[in-house]
Amino acid sequence: MPPPSIRTPDRKVEVAWFSALCNEDCEFLGVQEGSLRSNFAHCSDLVKRSDALGYQNILLPSGWVPGQDAMTFAAAMAVQTRQINQLVALRMGEVWPPMLARAIATVDHIAQGRLTLNIISSDLPGLKESNEDRYARSSEVIQILQKLWTTDGPLEWKGRYYNFSLPNCEAAKPYQQNGGPLLYFGGISPLAQELCAKHCDVFLMWPETEERLAATMAGMSALAEKHGRVIDYGLRIHVIVRETEGEARAAAKRLISKLDLEKGREIKARSMDAQSAGVLRQDELRKRADPDLFIEERIWSGIGLARSGCGSAIVGDPDQVLAKMNRYMDMGIRAFILSGYPHLDECDLFAKHVLPRLPQCRLNEVQNRRVANPVTPLTTAPRK
Repeated sequence: MPPPSIRTPDRKVEVAWFSALCNEDCEFLGVQEGSLRSNFAHCSDLVKRSDALGYQNILLPSGWVPGQDAMTFAAAMAVQTRQINQLVALRMGEVWPPMLARAIATVDHIAQGRLTLNIISSDLPGLKESNEDRYARSSEVIQILQKLWTTDGPLEWKGRYYNFSLPNCEAAKPYQQNGGPLLYFGGISPLAQELCAKHCDVFLMWPETEERLAATMAGMSALAEKHGRVIDYGLRIHVIVRETEGEARAAAKRLISKLDLEKGREIKARSMDAQSAGVLRQDELRKRADPDLFIEERIWSGIGLARSGCGSAIVGDPDQVLAKMNRYMDMGIRAFILSGYPHLDECDLFAKHVLPRLPQCRLNEVQNRRVANPVTPLTTAPRK
């Protein structure tokens, strides 16, 4: 299998944590805790702790019931943090694109460039549409945003979903003048992959076997090259790290020890992406897991019993977790978006045991952006 072409050839990685804006924190999976429910105080603590511990980014997810608005939250946190970027999830089509561009530019200026965007194409709350409509609209919105961020004069847009004429674009000028905030995107369907290959900078994947991840990356690399582009690859995954492997495995079992499987299915069904191609692929992998729910060495799929989306965790002692992440980095992965339960506790544990041992970078500081660039093949072979 040919190695992927990546925009960040240096063997460094951006390590991000997660703020549970969509009520996605607990001590026991499937048991909603009052103190851990989505609220500004708790979620802002997650961001500030991640900032203090040296994580380079933090994902602010987008949901509906219950939850907080990610862009509004990011604006509030931008002035309360020192160095961390914020990865704001935005569902395309929710906001009139010129106003969205201005909102993004405003937050980018407040954060002095510490803003990145996670493009979402799932259904809007209360509305069900075809994949073709959702991804076509997302493509149009992204193009409009990028035009607004980089155009000095008037802008005429005549498209399938949006038609407008603006006398100037000054209101939408972001702090980052090298193309605007970096765009992250996740989705495994053909339409999703095409959208990312054409418009986005970082392709995010959910946990699968190394073989399947490598195949996806190779296919995406070839697809991006057809559009004269080169992208990076990221992995959204949970982590359970303890001083010994036995303690880590015990923590994983404890996490699902109070889970009612029917309740877990109900929680999963609430998500607007519960039937997406990526979720169904993870469900299929979990059905083939071993009796302890491991789909391969170190990758435990128990979280997917009660969570739509990212459903697996790296489980092990510090050396084992680091070794697994090294394998991913050797494959060409340049971003990790991590989380664990409860999120504050696991944030501390990972920062204590693993984070300082990873060679780190910030993907939005890599100069290779959306313009066509020479492709840099990955030459490092995966570790055996």
